[in-house]
Amino acid sequence: MSSQVVVELLEANEWQRLRSIRLQALTESEHAFGGTLEAESIETETAWRAKFEKNDFLIASVDGVDGAMMYVETLNGDFGATCWVGGCWSDPRFRGKGLMRAMFNFIDQQDKDWKIQGLGVWTDNYNAIAAYEKLGFVKMGEDTESTRKPGLFYQRMIRKSLV
Repeated sequence: MSSQVVVELLEANEWQRLRSIRLQALTESEHAFGGTLEAESIETETAWRAKFEKNDFLIASVDGVDGAMMYVETLNGDFGATCWVGGCWSDPRFRGKGLMRAMFNFIDQQDKDWKIQGLGVWTDNYNAIAAYEKLGFVKMGEDTESTRKPGLFYQRMIRKSLV
């Protein structure tokens, strides 16, 4: 029996669901993000709801279990990006099951200005870079030093919608 992957665009009233998976991501892979478990675990409901004013949040679930997340911010970015994708994470139990691909397919289908997606990934996160390349992302520009984590560098990558 195959698993069913469902991608949902969360609403602000689902902030607890976002909080839960984001804290899971930070617990498992804090090194991969600009944020920290310490800071985000003490944020208030008001702070979590406020995140929805700037970003759209997607969660992919497998048979009803939340397994991956990302946010999308509509903007005019570098290299023609019409949106910036961040906070990408998938639960190790669900890696290799197509959750990220399902979320990018979902992005491609939306009637939003998300046709050219940009993201940043730490230059030493080789698994993530390879995964993004499989999804059609291409490295753009020079490596850039992080303002939130000085001494660490990220690379920008761009993907054009397949639709």
